[in-house]
Amino acid sequence: MSTAPIERPYILHMFTPGAQMSPFDVNMAADAGYQIITPYCGVSLAQITGLTQDAIFSRGPKGVARTGIFIGGRDVLLAADMLDAAKAAMVKPFVVSVFADPSGSYTTAAALVACVEAALKKHHDTGLAGKKVLMLGGGGTVGRIAGVLCARAGAQVALASHRGRAAGDEAAAQTGARFGVELRGASFHSSADLQSELADTDVVMGVAAAGVEVMTAADLAAAPKLLVAADVNAVPPLGIAGVGVMDGGVALPGSVGGKAIALGALAIGNVKYQVQHRLLVQMRDAAKPVYFGFDAAFDLARAVLAEA
Repeated sequence: MSTAPIERPYILHMFTPGAQMSPFDVNMAADAGYQIITPYCGVSLAQITGLTQDAIFSRGPKGVARTGIFIGGRDVLLAADMLDAAKAAMVKPFVVSVFADPSGSYTTAAALVACVEAALKKHHDTGLAGKKVLMLGGGGTVGRIAGVLCARAGAQVALASHRGRAAGDEAAAQTGARFGVELRGASFHSSADLQSELADTDVVMGVAAAGVEVMTAADLAAAPKLLVAADVNAVPPLGIAGVGVMDGGVALPGSVGGKAIALGALAIGNVKYQVQHRLLVQMRDAAKPVYFGFDAAFDLARAVLAEA
């Protein structure tokens, strides 16, 4: 009696240095068609090689085509190092795809910057090159990567910290050195600090913790050059005064001269969701191994917006 070959399941191994894998990312993996999803928590950089090789050698060349690795956590620099380590651990023909998206920051930052870029083009007929961009909460996961993407697009980027200039300088130095871009630090510890920065800012991005107002209406009045204000905070209160969560390119109330455009968290989040979902599906279906970080996410975010 002949037996039909068993169809190999799609397996996603999810590595995180944190205490738990994000439920959001587990849901996204399931919706992308992975059938077996296994989180590994408390993973160090030193463990990536061993875990990766454990994942690749047991399934054979055909099985690895249905095997993927996802890297999470909350440290965007460490995630990039883990992605590099996983790639280096492959042994041909045992090679699998890898996708890094710590705390969703790579896909969120990609969507954020792509939306800002599209708004600048549509409403002001310009781009990020030469613009002064201020990241409020720039030392966090999304702010650092959004800063890198803006800098690569030719912007002058400041990573501003509510903890003061020294913290902003540290985040800018670490992130700039790791990804080969020039960033500077800034402070929004006080209204005076923030308004001093806003006086010469073209684009402001609210990338601080959820549920915290980082820019008031009074601060907005101190930003005469502002062209776009984008906020990824979907939890009340608004991160940037006047930017509603559904705003997808409307005039920002109270902006000087009425020229600033507002981009809200759910409008940006819709692009982020599509990017993460599509990258997971692409990884699952890839005929050859693929490696996705924030550059791939940014390219796809631009493509998603071009479809609209």
